[in-house]
Amino acid sequence: MEKSEKGISPQTNSLTPSEHEGEICVVECEDERHGNGELRRNLSRRLIHIISLGSQIGSGLFIATGKALRSGGPGSLVLGYGMVCTCVWAALQTLSEMTIAFPVSGNFIDYADRFVDPALAFGAGFAEWLGWTAVVASEATFFSVIINYWADDKVHEAVWLSIFLVFCGCIFLLSNKWWGYFEYFASVLKILALIIFILAGFAMIMGAGPTGQRHTGETWRDYPVFLNGFKGFANSALLGIWAMGDQIFTGIMGGEAQSPRYSMAHATKLVPIRVSVTFMLSIVFISILVPETDPRLFGGSDTAASPFVIALDHAGIKGLPDFLNVVIMIGIVAIAVESIYISSRILRAMSAQGLIPKFISRVDSTGRPRWAVAITGTVAVILTYMNLSATGTTVFTWLVSITSSSFFIVWFVICITSWRFRAALKAQNDQLFTEVYAYRTWCWPLPPIWLFSGSTVLLVSCIYIGLYPIGVDTPSVYYFFEYMIGVVIVLSFTIAYKIIYKTKIRDPKTADLKSGRRTLGKEEIDMLNEYYSRSVIRRFWTYVQLW
Repeated sequence: MEKSEKGISPQTNSLTPSEHEGEICVVECEDERHGNGELRRNLSRRLIHIISLGSQIGSGLFIATGKALRSGGPGSLVLGYGMVCTCVWAALQTLSEMTIAFPVSGNFIDYADRFVDPALAFGAGFAEWLGWTAVVASEATFFSVIINYWADDKVHEAVWLSIFLVFCGCIFLLSNKWWGYFEYFASVLKILALIIFILAGFAMIMGAGPTGQRHTGETWRDYPVFLNGFKGFANSALLGIWAMGDQIFTGIMGGEAQSPRYSMAHATKLVPIRVSVTFMLSIVFISILVPETDPRLFGGSDTAASPFVIALDHAGIKGLPDFLNVVIMIGIVAIAVESIYISSRILRAMSAQGLIPKFISRVDSTGRPRWAVAITGTVAVILTYMNLSATGTTVFTWLVSITSSSFFIVWFVICITSWRFRAALKAQNDQLFTEVYAYRTWCWPLPPIWLFSGSTVLLVSCIYIGLYPIGVDTPSVYYFFEYMIGVVIVLSFTIAYKIIYKTKIRDPKTADLKSGRRTLGKEEIDMLNEYYSRSVIRRFWTYVQLW
């Protein structure tokens, strides 16, 4: 395909939307800023919409909520996850205006380089890459946990881990089109399963099911609401970040979208509603239906199970727990494949920006960054098989700590980047927000301020539970590094890169506001005109439809 073909703007190298909204179309784009050859862009508006709905509905919600409930009680579970929900909204609001203006694959890494300091881009990028790679290994842990619901530990864990890795590898090595279809249908299935559970949960609270037991708040009344005090809240909040905190996935997809202006603005509204409604309703129902003392909760004395399955078992409902376990397994695989996608794109973006060796940014004939995928896959396999060297719970805690602490440190980076981005616009008198259909963060600077404040609370929580973890009364260096490893990685890698390469903080007056910037073409403006001419009901329907 020549670069002059339809879908490519020679002036801006931006993508124009597909004529067929529902199709997953292949469009080529050359990275003008770094000259790294061709990428295949397969993310239609509809695909991003569905994946935004279903992304990160995985083990963090289905199983880790049980660990949070067991260690913090129902109050800490709801409060910790609820606070993370508000930070997710603020993170997407803060990130969206930069992503829409500069829809590059590196996303926040590119913005940190442009507006703050290359050293910060390197430190945050490496931590984000490692965090997402660790997700693959933690999902593998949960895969073996879930499958033992039927296998009952009769098969060695190494077998299940190997099957998991082979299955994920086969899916990811398919063409981007089929990878997109898998993520699409997995997202639809997870959304439908959550809706079924929410409806079933409401019915169970009212006494439906063979046992006929009504729930009148006994789990809040008869058990400690805030078990282990602030430690319980801190642990729940960190698990909440791991479950739903890093919606950077949406921003990275925006860098490969056919219509970033539509897709990112859409996702910015959709994702916070999704996590607030589906996640929080499910979590509230779990806190009402499952007591924190149930030995099957992850980290308990019995064979671990999802609190969703435990709730259905308590009600005596047959068949539905097995169906939900199948959905959870599919969701776990989908999250692992998403994680490989994100971490490989992060690694490639760092290479494209010159932060790591250039050869890593090379892509194959199908548009996949082969070296980035190979490196990410190798590290993911190593981390996965580390599950065999200790108990699954211990390894899981380390993996979650890598991911959670890396993610909320990246939130700090996004806040700083947003402030520097606005400073650059002001210093250069750039009229970005006067352009047609320009996107501006709602009520700025409130979102980055709230995100910075929430991240500070999470940092304090991480430090405190690292020094005094649950069940330990004296400070422990081991546990401190276990919980703070993501923070240590960002700080040490940023400082080391700055010392070695003597990088300088970007001056707002000379910050790059040109390369990679996307100006809307006529076709996309016409599409947006048509969209905003629809009635409120028709526009609302685009947020909830699953096809």
